[in-house]
Amino acid sequence: MRYAILMTDKSQLRSDMRALRKRLAGLDPEAAPRAAGHADALPPGDPVAVYRAIGSELDTDALSLALIHQGRALCLPVVLQPDAAMIFRLWSPGEPLEPDAAGVPAPLPLAQAVIPHLILTPLLAFDGQGGRLGQGGGYYDRTFAALPDAIRIGFAYAGQQVEDLPIEGHDIRLHGVLTEVGYTAARKVL
Repeated sequence: MRYAILMTDKSQLRSDMRALRKRLAGLDPEAAPRAAGHADALPPGDPVAVYRAIGSELDTDALSLALIHQGRALCLPVVLQPDAAMIFRLWSPGEPLEPDAAGVPAPLPLAQAVIPHLILTPLLAFDGQGGRLGQGGGYYDRTFAALPDAIRIGFAYAGQQVEDLPIEGHDIRLHGVLTEVGYTAARKVL
């Protein structure tokens, strides 16, 4: 079911969508492996940036293995400075991680820095036009702005889709979204 967004208060919207995502995670613990089953539908590109799930974010473990099976290299984002674009370092499942400047598990500094061709991003909500509601820290929007040629793909529960998100000047649209029901390209990407 898609929710109509009637408010423009992003703080309240984030709170509501966090609660919804947590509920979706509890209702469907097998959503992430089902989403990984649709990995072939993702656009080509190598390396692929995945993320380490926090809280109720859709877990990327099964998707990471599916992408490796396709022969793609993986990388993870690393926050070096709170107000800067993230960098990416090569990573394979099982390799050690340490907290980055944002406290998120990231590859060690000795891992090779790379520029991803495809970036999978967590989100709180998305719409069919490529709109994405993130946590509000701006990490992904700053990174998308710094890497305009990267293909931007949301990774989420299908139930996180809404009719139309409020988009501001600094918000960068996604090229598509992968969910447990498949991959959908955005109808409008600017």
